Amino acid sequence: MVTGAVSGADADDFGWRFDNTYARLPDALSVPATPARVREPRASILNHRLAGELGLDLDAAAPEGAAALFAGQELPAGSRPIAQAYAGHQYGHFTMLGDGRAILLGEHRTPAGGLVDVQFKGSGRTRFSRGGDGRAALGPMLREYIVSEAMAALGVPTTRSLAVVATGEPVYRETARRGAILTRVAASHIRVGTFEYAAALGDEPTLRALADYAIDRHDPALAGVPGKYLEFLRAVADRQAALIARWQLVGFIHGVMNTDNMAVSGETIDYGPCAFMNAYDPDTVFSSIDRAGRYAYGRQPDIALWNLARLAETLLPLLDPDEAKAIAAATEVLAGFPAAFEGYWLAGMRRKLGLRTGEPGDADLVAALLAWMHKSRADFVNTFRDLSPERPSEGDPEFLAWHGRWRERLGRDGQPPDAAVALMRASNPAVIPRNHQVEEALAAAEDRDDLSPLHDLLSALASPYEPRGDVSRYQAPPPDECGYRTFCGT
Repeated sequence: MVTGAVSGADADDFGWRFDNTYARLPDALSVPATPARVREPRASILNHRLAGELGLDLDAAAPEGAAALFAGQELPAGSRPIAQAYAGHQYGHFTMLGDGRAILLGEHRTPAGGLVDVQFKGSGRTRFSRGGDGRAALGPMLREYIVSEAMAALGVPTTRSLAVVATGEPVYRETARRGAILTRVAASHIRVGTFEYAAALGDEPTLRALADYAIDRHDPALAGVPGKYLEFLRAVADRQAALIARWQLVGFIHGVMNTDNMAVSGETIDYGPCAFMNAYDPDTVFSSIDRAGRYAYGRQPDIALWNLARLAETLLPLLDPDEAKAIAAATEVLAGFPAAFEGYWLAGMRRKLGLRTGEPGDADLVAALLAWMHKSRADFVNTFRDLSPERPSEGDPEFLAWHGRWRERLGRDGQPPDAAVALMRASNPAVIPRNHQVEEALAAAEDRDDLSPLHDLLSALASPYEPRGDVSRYQAPPPDECGYRTFCGT
């Protein structure tokens, strides 16, 4: 046992209530896994607010005990660590994959009675590591912590980050970097790629068991419904339409929308080369490996539909014994995705403009503003936050003309100006995780072991719509973002 490891009794004192429902699925879908021993675990950050929501008390043991627990050095009673199997279309190419550096401890039962996955990321090699070391560096794990918690505060469905623990050991990427383990909480880690894996096995009972499990976990009302597998596909498609719309409304770019990074729960998962757009441009790409712009900001809705088509293909044997009928039914669901996305996106844009009602010309009104923003290289978040129904004192003719149209539209909306402003304030964040500020916080943590910039940033991001104190330094876009790139961290 490593120095500082907690005893089994101490681990249980945190309040864990584990079950292992996924581990009871057919053996093909997971393999046993054991977190690696690490030299000197030390907590970099613990999410006490999230722990409270989960019914956990992170103060139930000494700090070194919490660090050892979240480094996997002593496992809570009832946990049954596994690595999940899944496949994925990565940049359009199919690959059989699996958790190469992640280990699922099991499902924790929350005070409300729900189940959430608890997963270590960066905890060592598994049977799916494919020659990798299974480790993670501190910077990428802190990035996931920052961005996932910011997304939660923005109201975007997301996995959550419970802890980041430095391991006291180096990991080797381009250079030697400090090792770390992230503890991630999710509605589940079932991905489109999980269904692709089951389908690729050619084992219909395993595929059916996975589909039944996903329905019980995420859409229990469908369990006894005729045609439940088709309705499950419809529910997943609707959740994705709503999710991608939320991404677009806050300028979020996932960066690696492979099918193994699309959760059927409708949560944002896997914050690798993610980033937020500053100047509005639908072709914005930050990922260093997305050289063709497959996952650019403006293409995210199309890619979501492409991924859903891959899910639909896996479900065909369950939809109808007649393949032609199964394809027709799945195609009908997929055909509804663009309209569903457009509905969620336009409803969100109306709120961003202070509108409570809908008119046929609203989409054109939004498109005109976005066209001006693109031409002017206006900051996406700040432009919406700074909009005011009052007549602007300055602005080029194109913007002034648009502003006049918007004022007329607000007048037809039938609400006082104060109500429109309140709706806009509740729909347009003042702060997001600006890329340069995230990088500054990560550099301070990795290079100088200084976590104060990270905590200051997290404090500002915790209430993005109603800032507390002066957050002006977090609102400024970078003076020059030319050449900025993000990396997947593996």
